[in-house]
Amino acid sequence: MAVLKVGKENNADIELYYEDRGTGKPVVLVHGWPLSGASWERQSAALLAAGYRVITYDRRGFGRSSQPSTGYDYDTLASDTSKLMEALDLHDVALVGFSMGGGEVARTFGKYNEAGRVTKAVFMASIVPALRHSTDNPEGVDPTVFEGIKQAIEADRFAFLETFLKNFFNKKLVGGTDISDAAIHANFNVGAASSYHAFLNCVDAWLEDFRGDIAQIKVPTLVIHGDSDQILPIEATGKRTAALIPGAQLHIVEGGPHGLNWTHATEVNKALLAFLK
Repeated sequence: MAVLKVGKENNADIELYYEDRGTGKPVVLVHGWPLSGASWERQSAALLAAGYRVITYDRRGFGRSSQPSTGYDYDTLASDTSKLMEALDLHDVALVGFSMGGGEVARTFGKYNEAGRVTKAVFMASIVPALRHSTDNPEGVDPTVFEGIKQAIEADRFAFLETFLKNFFNKKLVGGTDISDAAIHANFNVGAASSYHAFLNCVDAWLEDFRGDIAQIKVPTLVIHGDSDQILPIEATGKRTAALIPGAQLHIVEGGPHGLNWTHATEVNKALLAFLK
C-alpha cells in the first residue's frame, strides 16, 4: 500500500493513498466528491494500454487516505496534489480533474505550479470556474442552495448520497442503459465510507472562485462536459471554463450526465487520448 505523508493532526500522520502504475508520460487523475481514485478505473485502463504512467490518489478524507478533521479547503487540497507530484518527482504532467477535482487542477496553476511540472490540463465535468452567485458572477448559484445541501447531509448523509448518485448518473433519465444499479451501489459504498467531516466540509469548498487560478493557465487545456449534467450544468461550468482559457478545447458529450467518465467512458477516453497525443 503506497501512502504519502502530507501533514499531521495531533499525533496522527495525515497520509494520502495513491497508486502509481505504468511507464511513459505521467497522467495524474484527481477524483470527484465523494468518491476515490478507484472511480477512474475505465480511464486508467485506457491510459495504461496507451503507454502512459497513471497516478491516482484518494483525496484526504476519502477512500483509503487518512480522515483528518481539517484541510478541506482548496489551498490545502491542491497542496496535497502538489506534494504528491513533487514526492514522485513528476515532470511533463497531464493533470486531469473530475468534478470537484477540477478545483485542485485550477488551484495548482494558481499557486503550486512554480516548477512547471504540469504541462497539460483537463477539466472533466468540472466545478470551475465559479459556483457562488455574486454581482460579478451572475451565472453562479445562490449560496443558500449549498446550505440546504449541508443541512441534508447533517440530517442523513446516506439518504442524501442515494439521491445524489441517481442524479450523478442520470439514472431516472437513462434507466439501466448506461449504468447498472450494481455500479451505483458500488459508488454508494465508496461515498458512505468517506469521513463525515470530509463529506460535509467539502461543500463549503465548492463555493471557491477559480477565475483567478485559471487565468494562470498557459498550457494546452481540454474541457470535457456532458450536456445533460444535472449536478454541474454545462452552461455554468464547462462552457464558461473553455471560454476563459485561451485556446482551450471543448468536447461536449451529447446526453452525458455528470458521471460521464463511467457512462460514456468510450467517448471520454477517445477525447482524452487524442488530446494527450
